Amino acid sequence: MTTMTLPELDALTLKIEQEIRVKAPIDVTFAALLEQLGPAFEKLDGTPMPFKLEAWPGGRWFRDLGDGNGHCWATVQAIKRPTLLEFSGPLMMSFAVANNVQYRLSEQDGETLIKFCHAGFGPVPEEHKKGMVSGWAYIGDQARQRAEKA
Repeated sequence: MTTMTLPELDALTLKIEQEIRVKAPIDVTFAALLEQLGPAFEKLDGTPMPFKLEAWPGGRWFRDLGDGNGHCWATVQAIKRPTLLEFSGPLMMSFAVANNVQYRLSEQDGETLIKFCHAGFGPVPEEHKKGMVSGWAYIGDQARQRAEKA
């Protein structure tokens, strides 16, 4: 007889929420976010990572390594310019996971508020979870800086 122990549900779930206040109009902020997630994507140390973002429903968000090589991070689940950008896919993980990433933008007091949420399910190693918190914060901060300079 074979027995199998399943991990606790909490060990299989991931939720990261962040808020970013941007001193720029919502349309400028949305454009900066698309740029940051696409051709301006970079690692925490500033090393460029060539990404493509097809900004339409069903569009791909992927790391383009050239010559038909790369890594599909997600597909665009929903896009409603300039208030919503939503992805679903494995992201940077090459194992059995499901992820949903949402950027919800709204105008508040002359600024743009970005509400970010990454919800995931699957066997995500703890070191990945920790890295994602700082990685998403970096992307949000870079998009904020890009929008505020525009």
